[in-house]
Amino acid sequence: MRNPLLLLLIVATTLSCTTEPKYDTIIRNGVIYDGSGDKPFSADIGINGDTIAVIGDLGNETATNEIDATGKAVSPGFINMLSWATESLIHDGRSQSDIRQGVTLEVMGEGTSMGPLNAKMKTEWQNGQGDIRYKIAWNTLGEYLKFLENKGVSCNVASFVGAGTVRTYVVGEDNREATAAEMDSMRLLVKQAMEEGAMGVGSSLIYPPDFFASTKELIALCTEVSRHGGMYISHLRSEGNNLDEAVEELITIAREAKVPAEIYHIKAVGKDNWHKMDGVIRRIEKARSEGLQVTADMYTYVAGATGLTSAFPPSLQDGGFGKLWQRLQEPAIRLQMQKIMRSNPEDWENLYYGAGTPENVLLLGFRQDSLKKFIGKTLAEVAKLRNKSPEETAIDLIVQDSTRIDVAFFFMTESNLKKEMVLPWVSFGSDAGSYTPEGVFLKSQPHPRSYGNFARVLGHYVRDKKILPLEKAIYKLAKLPATNLRLKKRGELKVGNYADVVIFDPEKVQDHATFDKPQQFATGVSDVFVNGTAVLKNGEHTNAKPGRFVKGPGYKDK
Repeated sequence: MRNPLLLLLIVATTLSCTTEPKYDTIIRNGVIYDGSGDKPFSADIGINGDTIAVIGDLGNETATNEIDATGKAVSPGFINMLSWATESLIHDGRSQSDIRQGVTLEVMGEGTSMGPLNAKMKTEWQNGQGDIRYKIAWNTLGEYLKFLENKGVSCNVASFVGAGTVRTYVVGEDNREATAAEMDSMRLLVKQAMEEGAMGVGSSLIYPPDFFASTKELIALCTEVSRHGGMYISHLRSEGNNLDEAVEELITIAREAKVPAEIYHIKAVGKDNWHKMDGVIRRIEKARSEGLQVTADMYTYVAGATGLTSAFPPSLQDGGFGKLWQRLQEPAIRLQMQKIMRSNPEDWENLYYGAGTPENVLLLGFRQDSLKKFIGKTLAEVAKLRNKSPEETAIDLIVQDSTRIDVAFFFMTESNLKKEMVLPWVSFGSDAGSYTPEGVFLKSQPHPRSYGNFARVLGHYVRDKKILPLEKAIYKLAKLPATNLRLKKRGELKVGNYADVVIFDPEKVQDHATFDKPQQFATGVSDVFVNGTAVLKNGEHTNAKPGRFVKGPGYKDK
C-alpha cells in the first residue's frame, strides 16, 4: 500500500517546482529616483509585460529576469525634447548613442518634420539625401512614425509637425505671405497631423522657409494645435541681437493661441548678447506667473551646430537652397555676401558673426567625398590651405558640396549654461541624431552632444560640478518633458506606467565625446528598458527594438 503522506509530499514538491515566476523582471536593491523630483528611496521594481506592476519589497517574489541594482540609481527613461534622429533611426534603429545615456523617447520636429510631404517635396528630399539613403515610403507625419515603429526601433518616437514643412507643402519656399486659402490648407494639414498623433507645431524661425512666416501665421497654426491639446515649440527668430523681441513673439503666440509654448535650446548667441539671459529668464518667469505655460529646453555645450548657410540673409535663400546655390555663383553676389558675412545685421541672425572668428567655426559634414578631408578642421584652417579668405572659402565649399554644410559654431558661455540648467522649467534636448560609431555614421563628424548630452548632465554637472541635485536633474530629464508633452503613463516610475526604466551608477556615469573625437559612447548606464523590454543589459545593447510611436493628446484612432 502506498504511503499517502509520501504522495502528498511528491505532489507539493512538483507544484512548487512548476510555479511560474510572478514577474517578468524584478530590479532589486536599487535607489529609486521616481522622476517626481523628491528624495530617492530604496525599493524593488516588478515589471510585467510593458508595465510597472509594483514598487516595494519583493524579497519573497521571483521573476524570469532579475537584476541586482545595488549601489545604482533606478530612474524613468529620459526624454530627448529635440531629436534629429529622423534619418539615423531609419538606417540603424538601435539608437545606440542615446540609449546608452538612458534616452527612451526621441521627440523630433524642429521646424522640419518627416511629413506631410507632397510629390514635389518627396522628389527633392529623395534627391537631396546624403550619406544615409532610403526610400521615402510615406506621405504624412503619422505614416513616417508608424514606419519607424514597424521597421523596428529600440527607443520610443514622437514628433511635432514642422511649421516650415507645412508651409513648404502649401506655399513653397518663397518669401511671401500666405493667402487666406493657403492658410486654410495649412491649418487643415496641422489638424491632420494632430489627429495622427503629432505633439503640436514646431518652428525654426531663424531659417527659411520658417523665417518667412509671420507671427499672425504662427498664431493661426497654433490655434489649431490648441484645439487638439498640443503645444508650440520654437527655435526663436533670434537668439542674439533680437533675442528679447523673439522671446516676446513666442509669449504672444502662447497668449493669443491659448497654447503652451517652449523655447528650443534656450541660449544667448554672441558675446555682445550673453548679458541678455538674465532678462530673458525674468520675462519667462513673469509670463509663467501670469498663467502662461512657457518652458524651455537646452543642450549642455557652448557650441551649437547648424548649416554654414546661416551666414547668409534669409532673403538670399528665397525659393530654397537651389536658388541660393545658383546665386552664390554670381560674382557680384559673392562679393556682396563676403561683406555681409562680416556684418552684424539687426534684421536677421548672422551666426558666423556671432561666432566671432572663423577659428570658432568647425566643419562637421560634407556630401562630396572629395571634401570630407576637411571634416574636423576649422573654417580658418581650410581657408589657409586654400589661400583664400574664410568668407570666400565658405561660399566655395557650399557651392562645391551643393549642401548647406554642417558646422559647429562656438558662440555661447558656460555661465549661462549653468543658469539655464537650474531653472525648474528647463528640460534637455540633444539637437542631434542618435548614432553608432560604425559604417555610414563614420563618414561625418557629429557634434559631441550626439553621444554625451544627457550623460553630461548626470556626470559633469550633477556629480562633478554639483550644479543641481540628482533627483532634480532626473525630474528635468523625465517627468518635466512628459508633463509638458501631456504624455500619459510616461516620465515617472509609478505603478501602472509604461516600464521605460534606466539603471545607472551615479558615481561612474560619464560622457566621453569631444569635438576632436565625438563618436565615443557614454558610460555608466548599465541597463535600459523600453516598454518593459531590455534594450541595454549590463552595458551591452540587446538588439531588441520594442520602441513605439508615442502619440500626442489630439490623436484620433481611425
